[in-house]
Formats: sequence, structure tokens, C-alpha cells
Amino acid sequence: MAIELLKTMRPRQWTKNAFVFAALVFDAKLFDPSYLLPTIAGFLLLCITSGTVYLINDLVDLEKDRRHPVKRNRPLPSERLSRPVAIAAVTLFLVAGQPLAYLLNPTFGKILSGYLALQILYSFVLRNVVLVDVFSIAAGFVLRVAAGVALVDVARFSPWLYLCMTLLALFLGFGKRRHELLLLKEDANSHRAILDEYTLPLLDQIITLVVAGTIFTYALYTFSAEGLPENNLMMLTIPFVLYGNLRYLYLIHVKGLGGAPEEILLGDVPFVINALLWGASVLILFYVL
Repeated sequence: MAIELLKTMRPRQWTKNAFVFAALVFDAKLFDPSYLLPTIAGFLLLCITSGTVYLINDLVDLEKDRRHPVKRNRPLPSERLSRPVAIAAVTLFLVAGQPLAYLLNPTFGKILSGYLALQILYSFVLRNVVLVDVFSIAAGFVLRVAAGVALVDVARFSPWLYLCMTLLALFLGFGKRRHELLLLKEDANSHRAILDEYTLPLLDQIITLVVAGTIFTYALYTFSAEGLPENNLMMLTIPFVLYGNLRYLYLIHVKGLGGAPEEILLGDVPFVINALLWGASVLILFYVL
């Protein structure tokens, strides 16, 4: 039962919570224990909170998921995890997690509470509003970054990164909608009502605009933000961001992926290598040169 509970909390998707480390890395404080340890604690609390949200989502969508070709195999729809146990786990995590967040840092606690409120509102209301549904997902990513900023006494972290994060999250969100529309086809509306409001041509146009915006915004960040390495050396990382976005587009349009971004982030070898090279170049520019 514990294993099924953990599966329902989607540990593979906890990689998204790594964005809480953005402030630590881009403020050149990655190796400062006074900031690193609180950020690690914040990451763990984000994992507990996001896992709780997935439990709530599966409880809300229980009947719909039983009719879904893939989601029906999840622990709750397949009844490998009982509904009472899931409800008890949600209660426990909420009662324990939120106070710990405020003890860690009051501002972090407020942001985490806002994140939780947004996700619950999404589960019951926002996911049924066209476009707002994906913007709500993007807001969750931005709040993860903001949570990290609250734990670090930032001096070099640029607001440009918030915009980059927003656009990147929109790209992932609309890519996921496109995959769902293709996977479910004429039955899409019965599984997720909001899919009736989208069409493939519309999503393709939106994704094109968002990808262009992501690359352009990151490029502006590399040579206009304050606190970056001298001589605009961050511009050297632009090719990695360009390739990453184009690779993701390739996987969406040619390979039919995008329904589970974490699978691409962890499983597509060229994408992973490119991400590691980008990360290594950022660390070298901030901490070595």
C-alpha cells in the first residue's frame, strides 16, 4: 500500500521541484551551506506538497481516470490504493507540511501555501477554463522559483529568469495538451472537458509563439541582466537553449511525445546530454571563470 501511495504521488514528476534551486545557482551561492541546506529542505517540502496535490487530483478524477486508456492503470483507479488511505495521507501531509514550511522560512511558507491553493483551485476550477488552465500550470513553476528566492539572500538573481520560466512552462503545458488531444482523439472531451476547447492548429500556433518567446527572452537575459559574468559570456549558453527547445519540438511533432514532460527530461538521451552541457556551462561561467 505504501508503494502504491508513493506511485500516486508521482516521484518522477518531482524533478519539476528542482526549479527551487534556480536562485541558489544563478545567485552564485550553490556551495554556501547556509543557503544550500534550507533550499534542500524547501525542495523536500515542495515534493511532499506537489505529491499531495497529485493525490487530490487522482481522488477528484477517479471516475474519469477509470475510463482513460492509460490513467486507469494508476493505483487509485485500479483500486490497488484504497480511497480512504489516500484521503488519510492527504490530511496528514497537509497538517504536517504547511507548518514545517513556515518554520523553515515565513516567506517560503506563504509561497508554498499559495502554490497549494493554486493547485487545488486548478483541480476544481481553473483546469476547465481554456488557456487559463495552462497558465495556471505555468504559475506553479514560477512559484517554485519564487520559493527558492525566498530561501536565498539574492543579489544577482534576475527577474528575467521569471519570464523565461513562465514561457518554458507554457511550452511544456501546451505540448502536453497537444499530446492529450492526439492520444484521446474523438474521446478527448470525455476524459478532459477542456480539450474540447483546443484544436491541433491552435496549439501548434501557440507552441510556435511560446518557443520563439522562450529563446528570445533567454537571449535577452544573457546580455542584459545584471550580475552576470563579464564580457557577456552567458551568451555562449544560448545554443544549448535553442537546441533544447528544438529537440522538444521534434519529440512532440515527430515522436508524438509530450504527454509526460518528465519522461523526456529523464529519458531522451540527446535532450539529457544537452541539458547537462547547459548546466555545466552555467556552473563554469558563474563559479570558475
